[in-house]
Amino acid sequence: MNIGIDMMGGDFAPKEAVKGVINYFSTTENASSLFLIGHQEQIQKLFVEHNFQSDKITFIHAEQVIDMHEHPTKALKEKQQSSIAIGFHLLATGKIDAFISAGNTGAMLVGALFSIKAIEGVLRPTISALLPKENGSTGLILDVGLNADCKPEQLNQFAILGTVYAQQIFGIENPRVGLLNVGEEEGKGNLLAQATYPLLKENGHINFIGNIEGRDVLLDKADLIVCEGFTGNIILKMVESLYSISQKNNIQHNYFDRFNFENYGGTPVLGVNKPVIIGHGISQNLAFQNMILLAQKMAEKDVMGKMKQEFMA
Repeated sequence: MNIGIDMMGGDFAPKEAVKGVINYFSTTENASSLFLIGHQEQIQKLFVEHNFQSDKITFIHAEQVIDMHEHPTKALKEKQQSSIAIGFHLLATGKIDAFISAGNTGAMLVGALFSIKAIEGVLRPTISALLPKENGSTGLILDVGLNADCKPEQLNQFAILGTVYAQQIFGIENPRVGLLNVGEEEGKGNLLAQATYPLLKENGHINFIGNIEGRDVLLDKADLIVCEGFTGNIILKMVESLYSISQKNNIQHNYFDRFNFENYGGTPVLGVNKPVIIGHGISQNLAFQNMILLAQKMAEKDVMGKMKQEFMA
């Protein structure tokens, strides 16, 4: 298996990406082959400093870098020799099986849609976030920002994509799907929630349990929570703040430690044909290590293939 990594993406590139690669090889049995895309001289120099080499590493030189605040579509068009553009070319042509970056999120999303495209039948891809539950389990919420405005049919599809992801990555056999709403009763909520509820209720591909209120988000009421990206992103940022507050106030508790995004690495784009993992711009070595592990697991379990099967049924 071949996994491509944008070594120039993120605030601490390429230093932390290199450290993440080293950690991956040092702790992982049956490691995949990694294609490291970026300024080859800079990257190789860092590996020499760490006295590390591996025959499972291939260096792919990239002359250009797409900066975090560049316009995604314009940058991909004008910077064909950037690490992100080269990564998607390798993914689209089958040279790599998955692609990872902590760089320009917009460029990653545009690149995924235009190079490997959405799964046939998927209206809009989505991105998710993990929710540590108070009882020690882990839940999932989607969308968390890719689609700020949604139609009921899109939320219905998000539930299918999230169900497959939860089954394959978290081993949840029959994930409970809840619709985020302002009340538990059917008929509650805004027009979007009211129109989405019957679609989820009739969806034979998922285990729909009804509405989930905000107070239930971190409880074990559902394994998968569906909402539009505007609300989902607000919840995600609020949850991330819990970890920051605990660190700032020196609150030592295992539960709050689980909110550290580094432990999960990044989020996959669900609904495209191959694994694409997007990391936080401030990702450090642990996040890169975990992004590689997630990409490897998704490719090994053929998560995207199983999503395709659901939309063919």
